[in-house]
Amino acid sequence: MTATSPAALLRPDGSPVRVLVVDDEVNIAELISMALRYEGWTVETAHTGTKAVAAAKENQPDAVVLDMMLPDFDGLEVLRRMRGTDPDVPVLFLTARDAMEDRIAGLTAGGDDYVTKPFSLEEVVARLRALMRRSGAQQAAASSVLTVGDLTLDEDSHEVARAGVEIGLTATEFELLRFLMRNPKRVLSKAQILDRVWNYDFGGQANVVELYISYLRKKIDAGHEPMIHTMRGAGYVLKPAAGAP
Repeated sequence: MTATSPAALLRPDGSPVRVLVVDDEVNIAELISMALRYEGWTVETAHTGTKAVAAAKENQPDAVVLDMMLPDFDGLEVLRRMRGTDPDVPVLFLTARDAMEDRIAGLTAGGDDYVTKPFSLEEVVARLRALMRRSGAQQAAASSVLTVGDLTLDEDSHEVARAGVEIGLTATEFELLRFLMRNPKRVLSKAQILDRVWNYDFGGQANVVELYISYLRKKIDAGHEPMIHTMRGAGYVLKPAAGAP
């Protein structure tokens, strides 16, 4: 079960840190992005070196997750071009498990750290946190309460309430709701929910997501305007009910 996330890192101006994820494998880029957004960070993705350099120049990320192998030019060239604009941006390379020369080349060229594929999302997050703290990102003041419309969830006490009325949830229902509330108004696929809430312990069976969504609806939406919506063929989204703050 997913543990409570640490407080989000912030830029010096108080806004969430910005991370650029560069990988030509769309599924990998999206999985990393979801894990980083779960931390409260702002994430942009690019799938080629050309787009990565343009995105870095335009948005000035606080850190970059950079695949060594890209379809147009390699990660070392992306790093060189990015550093021409921002010489201090921390870069975490993604390398193949057996490509020791890539890791050495990346670090020699100025990369700050690397992880090897296949990697754990937790390791990517932990290494990025360490890199950004060293570069000046600040720990946000810890707030354990998530709020979406009239729905609140306290990550410390595990208390959930809607319109001030407490709602009892099982441990799994709580984790599912927490994931939805950390991504309000964002459509989450069954695969993304399985990966974050169950870590695929159920063998990737999407019907367990449908089952627990139905459990949540009975508790969260009963007697209220619905907040949990099914996007046919895409997944689920939680958003404030009409008229809620």
